[in-house]
Amino acid sequence: MITLGIDIGGTNLKAALLDGDGHMVGERVHVPTPHKAGAGEVVDTIVTMVRPLGPFDRISVGFPGVVRHGVVKTAPNLGTERWADYHLADALQSRLGQPVRLLNDATVQGLGVIAGRGLELVITLGTGFGFALYQDGRLAPQLEMGQHNARKGLTYDQYLGIAALDDVGRKRWRIRVDRMIAALRVLVNFDVLYIGGGNARLIQTVLPSDVRIVSNDAGITGGVKLWGPALDEAFAGAALSPGADRPV
Repeated sequence: MITLGIDIGGTNLKAALLDGDGHMVGERVHVPTPHKAGAGEVVDTIVTMVRPLGPFDRISVGFPGVVRHGVVKTAPNLGTERWADYHLADALQSRLGQPVRLLNDATVQGLGVIAGRGLELVITLGTGFGFALYQDGRLAPQLEMGQHNARKGLTYDQYLGIAALDDVGRKRWRIRVDRMIAALRVLVNFDVLYIGGGNARLIQTVLPSDVRIVSNDAGITGGVKLWGPALDEAFAGAALSPGADRPV
């Protein structure tokens, strides 16, 4: 089975074909995310972007916001007013002709990197701030940590997102990352923290042994896990846990 993995970001749209082990088959493609575009325009762009990749049997999508049953609820860095209640999974399935499974983008990235043991936290540093938490490989309820207060009235999106990096520069941004790690250690008491996203590569300080930088490609390759047996029941309609980030 060949999976088309799609990573929808606030800055770029990325996609690749994946084999059953999550390895990319052929080249990864990417294009800029249409600025201030409506959901339909972004879907049009995705369809055009993936057309050269070749045939696939199923589709996995990571989206930067809250999704429920394949429907977008929030899109902080794309414009919630343009995305709220949009049936993204149905739209992509209709346009691309194969079944779609859709989850939050940090969740998909996490599925591509976690070991499935203990309390594992995944954050992504990109246009905004993504967050996903797992207990022994089981997805916890999705928390909109990016919209939570981080420091001095700034949300984590505002404190650590791309706009903050451009505003304060790399040195001060890295100090903010260190503060964030310390705060999340107290809040979550994680066994392992994985940091991904396009700006994770800018972290050049020596990290604790339980904090690891992971490839941003996991936002695509983790899509294979959406079709694994651990999530089959969830996508068939059963809740992952009370109030969890339920898939389509």
